[in-house]
Amino acid sequence: MAENGDRSSRDWVLEELRRSDKLVVITHENPDGDALGSLIAMQEILTALGKDSAMFIDEHEFPLPYEYRFLPLSGLVSTPPEDLAERTIVFLDCGNLERNPAEAFQQPGGVGGTPYKILNIDHHHDNTMFGTVNLVDAQASCTAEIIYGLMGGLGVKPTLTIAEALYVGLITDTGRFMYQNTGAAAHRMAAGLIEAGVDVHEIYRRVYEDVPYGKLALLARGLANVHRFDGGVLTMTSLSESDYVASDAEESYSEGVIDHLRAVQGTAVAALVRDRRGGADGARKVSLRASDERVDVSKIARQQGGGGHRQAAGFSTAMDWDELVAFLRDQVAAQLARA
Repeated sequence: MAENGDRSSRDWVLEELRRSDKLVVITHENPDGDALGSLIAMQEILTALGKDSAMFIDEHEFPLPYEYRFLPLSGLVSTPPEDLAERTIVFLDCGNLERNPAEAFQQPGGVGGTPYKILNIDHHHDNTMFGTVNLVDAQASCTAEIIYGLMGGLGVKPTLTIAEALYVGLITDTGRFMYQNTGAAAHRMAAGLIEAGVDVHEIYRRVYEDVPYGKLALLARGLANVHRFDGGVLTMTSLSESDYVASDAEESYSEGVIDHLRAVQGTAVAALVRDRRGGADGARKVSLRASDERVDVSKIARQQGGGGHRQAAGFSTAMDWDELVAFLRDQVAAQLARA
């Protein structure tokens, strides 16, 4: 991978965005609010600059979670462009290449001996720096915050579409400004987006209200399955394929269940273990949240091929329940003992 030399990574990214005529923007699999908001905003910014840009979301990611379906997907492609080798690839909110959903994007060496040009823009502290240029700011509250800054550097004024997309990224990755990653820059950004026309109440209603009944039914099942270990230090629940079926729930309806566990008094780490709908890949998804500053759940996730933030991370596993519980108990206890 190329080194940045004396130039800052931000300046280099701005230069590459200005001089690249053809681009494709992509984010991680199972995209969340920050991933989608950053993706849509970057696509709109590049379009405003007159670029030939495509926004890639793999066909297997649809339908998107219901709370994000109001966001427009202009320039969407669901298969990699045939001229991919000619395009600058802009990865957003993606800590490593393996987190993207398409094999074509997992080959940094490119095709025909010509390496891809990759701009890696992210805020995960465990990013593997896989880009030709890496703009990774672990102090940013979300990737949308980085995109907001780049937009200003490119001289693009936020349209309502850009502002709403960035606002969704901001509020979801900061937990509505409640998480510890929320800084003054996040609030200044929010003010700028509101000045650009964001209707705060309307975005809140679309993202957090108008909840399908199946989501409520799935939450009830998740709360009924709660187990606590080591005096409550580790609080866990699980959702099975049968829970989805009985609740008539989509897989994405599990979003938010873990926040109820994390809030329980005495919990240092909360874990949600869920089946994939249809038993995809035979793997279960494990989401981790830390409410104790002494624990870095991203370290736990990385041991199983996953990643994330200190307080929010995840991985996939084929471990059965007992093996997984033992692994998580050991990992949490070890970190607390070292603190």
